Amino acid sequence: MEYIYHIVPKQMVGDELIPLNKIKYKDTELYESYVEKYQDHPQRIKLLERKVPKLNCLWNDVVHFLPIHPYQVYKELNDIGVNASSELRFYKIPITNLENNQNVIYSYRKENYRGPAADMNEKDIEHLNLDEYEELAFVPTDTIEYFKEQHSQGNRFGMFHFIPHILSLGEVNISDVEVIKWSEQP
Repeated sequence: MEYIYHIVPKQMVGDELIPLNKIKYKDTELYESYVEKYQDHPQRIKLLERKVPKLNCLWNDVVHFLPIHPYQVYKELNDIGVNASSELRFYKIPITNLENNQNVIYSYRKENYRGPAADMNEKDIEHLNLDEYEELAFVPTDTIEYFKEQHSQGNRFGMFHFIPHILSLGEVNISDVEVIKWSEQP
């Protein structure tokens, strides 16, 4: 069985992961608390308006997943000296839980990335065939270099920069999935 991963939200309600733009209509206060993370940089706020090619929707109309076991990211961060909390928890979700949704993989390649305010490069978006999906075995080299550069400069930085993302248009049931700590080796 292949898996995808999603951080367990601090204020999780119910047994489905839903896109941020749907939360806006269900719980305005919760929506506002999640939107705060986009307001820490003048360009990052533009992600709220970013279009996802091939799904014809916005960045926050989809649920975002990692295609790599989070331990791999945690290990790389710790190896370069980042003091990452060992308590961060993730849902370990069977890829089959996406079968009722439209899904793409955003390859998030450094050579095509132009910042959070730029349009996504359509070349970096491919429809996801769930039967052919395989988890990534390692953190991309560009991600590790980004970690090292940002850490050496003392910057706050994204933990999943240049790691491909699975984007799923729809709600995702998590009622009977495993919850894991990213600090625990698989």
